[in-house]
Amino acid sequence: PVLDNKDKAQIEAIADLVKSEVNVKEIELIDDASGILVKEIKPNFKVLGPRFGKAMGQIAGKIKSFQQEDIVLLEKTGQKEVEVNGNAIILTLEDVEITSSDIEGWLVANQSGITVALDVTISPELKKEGISRELVNRIQNIRKDSGLEVTDRINIVIQSHNEIDDAIQSNEQYIMDETLANDLTLIQTVDNGTIVEFDDIVTSIQIKKI
Repeated sequence: PVLDNKDKAQIEAIADLVKSEVNVKEIELIDDASGILVKEIKPNFKVLGPRFGKAMGQIAGKIKSFQQEDIVLLEKTGQKEVEVNGNAIILTLEDVEITSSDIEGWLVANQSGITVALDVTISPELKKEGISRELVNRIQNIRKDSGLEVTDRINIVIQSHNEIDDAIQSNEQYIMDETLANDLTLIQTVDNGTIVEFDDIVTSIQIKKI
């Protein structure tokens, strides 16, 4: 969720970098987070005590009664007015602690007024893509360890595995483009290859300079 157009523009400016660095497929910016995020608020007694003394308890009660729209307004404007004993009191973000609750299928984090919800549901397509990216990473490491030049073209042989076979079938061209491969072959047994293990997958990879 974005607080304003400036916030939105700043995130959009670095969206590609963020996706690349944290391995995220897509970033979605939304104005209304009520559908996916549940904000929780509680008093920051360490700040409220010195500021309000005996009135702290009443103010804390007001904070605990805030609804979702009250929390959003406080985050957006940085302050909210409440009435205590007929007196108007301005609360700021320092007076409270705001967090976001995890909901099923999502991980949520909140810090300094910025909230991020990560959809951790892995579809079959995303799993295949993840395996393909891992294969690329491992093949690149093998290239480096073999002393190949960055521009050297190679042929790749990979030991067959159900999940690897499916991933390669869906992303073969991507793997070949990323690793500068002219050919990628799957066979039942790869002798004298490099053993590769990740997740529950164990395979063997052999590369040959053309």
